Amino acid sequence: MALVLVPMFLLVAVPPSPVLIAANPAIPAQRVIPATKKAAPPAAPAAAAPVAFDDDGEAESHDVPPGPVEPGHRYTADISDATLEREWKDHPQALGSISVGFTDSGRLINGEQMPADPMWIVDTPSKCWGTHETVQDIETAVRAVRAQYPDAPQLNITQIGAKDGGWLLPHKSHQSGRDADIAFYYPTSQVIHVRAREHVIDVKLTWALLKAFVTRTDVQLILLDRHVQKVLYDYALAHGEDRAWLDSLFHAGYKSLVKHARHHRTHMHVRFYNPRAQELGVRVAPLLAEQPEYNVAIHRVRSGENLGRIAIDYGSSVRAIRKANHLKSNFIRAGWRLHVPVHGLCTHCPVPAPVVVPPRHLPPDMIHQAQREQPVDQKAGRSAAPHTEASAPVAG
Repeated sequence: MALVLVPMFLLVAVPPSPVLIAANPAIPAQRVIPATKKAAPPAAPAAAAPVAFDDDGEAESHDVPPGPVEPGHRYTADISDATLEREWKDHPQALGSISVGFTDSGRLINGEQMPADPMWIVDTPSKCWGTHETVQDIETAVRAVRAQYPDAPQLNITQIGAKDGGWLLPHKSHQSGRDADIAFYYPTSQVIHVRAREHVIDVKLTWALLKAFVTRTDVQLILLDRHVQKVLYDYALAHGEDRAWLDSLFHAGYKSLVKHARHHRTHMHVRFYNPRAQELGVRVAPLLAEQPEYNVAIHRVRSGENLGRIAIDYGSSVRAIRKANHLKSNFIRAGWRLHVPVHGLCTHCPVPAPVVVPPRHLPPDMIHQAQREQPVDQKAGRSAAPHTEASAPVAG
């Protein structure tokens, strides 16, 4: 810390200029003050320490991944460009669910509401809208648990998203139909409201649910408090799960599929890849102006702004902005991302990179089983088993 001589002979401590650092592209840059004393050597990271990639883990990186992208459409090749333009103009509902933008700055088109079912309880139906793929993935995982444990109680589906996506308080994400908050299993269908949920949940059923999400759906990540993670990890290991596979899920640093996040001790936050809905979102981006109802810009509120000023800047209206963001008043807070209805093509709206869904992260026994069950292409002399990602030991 430098000392500067100023009039009246006062010594004023002037702190060094803050700098921006980001240890990983997935972490937002943070303002820090450089240390003035010699720092002690950093301790070696523990292999078993869960990692949170931001304060509560819900933000999604807007960075475009490096490397070339293959031309063409991977997941919507059945819809030609001409058909897409025609259907988008005349019958957008015929295209099915569309995930536009990012999970923390996006919207949902043609969403589906989580249906009622004896296997689960939809806590707030008005906040349980997602893409068709998300709804199907949740159903797949819950039904898998019930098939394994027929006496399992009902599971609480807490929140997925608003009918049209967009801002859903108090979440940073849940905006494009790909996020879901799922409660844990308890001895009964009644949620037990205590802080240390890991002591009262049904660990066996909750582990079965998490495993079903990982092995039976296209999960991008699962956010879960480290206290609950430890209980599930210990249970799975004690009941025969492969240690290397478990470490690749929980203890692989930023590559972990299950990540620690604050405020996730009462539920698991599951984010899915939606190959079809995401690819459609990229493809319809240039066509949004043809459907004013869906043509919105994403605006991050800055300090001192109000809805009137934002409406003028975008040629929109306060009423339209409030409706698009489900706001009950004109109150907004710096840092919020608002959907602003616009006229014409939005030239500065962020568009995600083309989605490429990675192989599912299966344990060794499931990989071997899949390989045994898949027929062998005798003519080509090769196995037709699906491409899966095998677990490998995690360096300590």
